[in-house]
Amino acid sequence: MSESDADRSLSTLSPRATATNRAIITEITVTPVAFADPPLLNSVGVHEPFALRAIVVIRTQDGTYGLGETYGDEAHVARLDRAGALLVGADAFNINQVATLVSESLREDSGIGGHGTGGMVTTTSLDDRVLSAFDVACLDIQGKTLGVPVSTLLGGAVRDEVAFSGYLFYKWAGHPGQEPDAWGEALDPSGIVAQARKMVDEYGFTALKLKGGVFEPEIEAATIEALREAFPRMPLRIDPNGVWTVETALKIGRRLEPVLEYLEDPCLSIADNAAVRKEIDLPIATNMCVVSFNDVPPAIAAGAVDVVLSDHHFWGGLRRSQALAGIAETFGLGLSMHSNSHLGISFAAMIQLAAATRNIDYACDTHWPWKPAGDDVIVPGALEIRDGSVKVSTKPGLGIELDEEALARMHRQYLDCGLTKRDDTGYMQSIHADFQLTTPRW
Repeated sequence: MSESDADRSLSTLSPRATATNRAIITEITVTPVAFADPPLLNSVGVHEPFALRAIVVIRTQDGTYGLGETYGDEAHVARLDRAGALLVGADAFNINQVATLVSESLREDSGIGGHGTGGMVTTTSLDDRVLSAFDVACLDIQGKTLGVPVSTLLGGAVRDEVAFSGYLFYKWAGHPGQEPDAWGEALDPSGIVAQARKMVDEYGFTALKLKGGVFEPEIEAATIEALREAFPRMPLRIDPNGVWTVETALKIGRRLEPVLEYLEDPCLSIADNAAVRKEIDLPIATNMCVVSFNDVPPAIAAGAVDVVLSDHHFWGGLRRSQALAGIAETFGLGLSMHSNSHLGISFAAMIQLAAATRNIDYACDTHWPWKPAGDDVIVPGALEIRDGSVKVSTKPGLGIELDEEALARMHRQYLDCGLTKRDDTGYMQSIHADFQLTTPRW
């Protein structure tokens, strides 16, 4: 056989070889964007008028592009830029190579400073949270190149729709100086019940979660009980974001044992959550004390959690999130998904991951209903919550397309809003000067 014949034979026998030859990365752009966010209250303050995200677009030599989305804080964007520069020339099919180069870009992280993923969870793996958006974008490229959805690359879809829970927040009617938003005020049990009815009526949710840690625990327990009365068969959850003491968590946990599907992060540490779990007959879920692979062994050893709320933005992307799912299955832990304020790229990635993960045991969290319909960087119409679920796209890659004009508009919105990092506490203190950030609070 001649050398040219051998080359043709290899090409015929190995379609992946020719696919990867076309998937060499030639360009990466990282674009921070902003979208309007309501005044949602939480344990550290209140959401600012705009939420920040970073959009990663990877292009290959054959013109294919892949999309990733992650946090938009200034420090995180700087790390994404540095990693992206090093990834040019890499193979979008070689996630191991991509991960190695991302880690190399972070070896000397001086001069950037800050965690870069604004919010309450600050103990995630630096390498994993920078890798995640590149991992998703590369899988999007792989799916488009091979003509299959990302769920196929992750082992194949085991469900054709993914269930989500309605995410309830105590909130003001509107940001100070602005007109009330369409959701209105929710500062007591009746306000939350009205919000829940709107969520269920508009999106058909079949599970509800309340963001707690805002008011006295007895008030929040009464809110859950009001939800149970209004929705007698609806699975309910509450998340006080770790601001309860063990004593408070036991008191409220016992009160709500007959009502809750699970109690999320009543306390902040593995040890305290383990102490709570030993004394109440109620599953404990977390996205705060188990947020990296290093957290898993001590949490399992302590018996601290029953349900891990995964988040591909924390855990290094979709394949590493599947590794977490395997650990959860091995040790008999439940599994669901955490959510932060997000756009359509993250939502599409969550759906593809959940579609291919057999042991997603609970409806996943999402902030999707809180995002204005017109604020996104993807072509409209690809993602819709109906009857509490989203259909899994069978189109190649993530099943979404970039809207270049919308990306430019939302980047301009980022520049105009003046925010460079998320700061719920600072915003709250600018309105209520006496607000103090304390953990535990009750």
